[in-house]
Amino acid sequence: MKKILLGIIAIIAILGLLIFVNKWYYPQSPVDNLSQKEILNKLNNSDEKVVLLSKEEDNTWYITKSNNNGILDADEEIKKMISSKGWSFKEKDGNGLFFEKDGETLIASTQMWTKKYVIVQVSGQL
Repeated sequence: MKKILLGIIAIIAILGLLIFVNKWYYPQSPVDNLSQKEILNKLNNSDEKVVLLSKEEDNTWYITKSNNNGILDADEEIKKMISSKGWSFKEKDGNGLFFEKDGETLIASTQMWTKKYVIVQVSGQL
């Protein structure tokens, strides 16, 4: 009986360690080719406040940390980053930040990924 109990405890411990190491407890990754662990490693290994995750045809994905003000902190960092590339911030509507440059519109959609991290999807070309 003790051997069975020890075996069950060992299996639970191994599964718990795998879940912790691979960050499976984080929500699904919005970027198809990156796991939760890869996303966090990119952010933690960078000195930038907003970190590029992936570029696709019409979408670019970023991640940033959220401090005490939640998504408001992330919005300010996104505004700084996009404005530094010549875009002018126009308005926020829902989770979308709207920018304009030379008659074109750029939309950055923010989403709280976890309590500490915000995922940003930029539609269009920076």
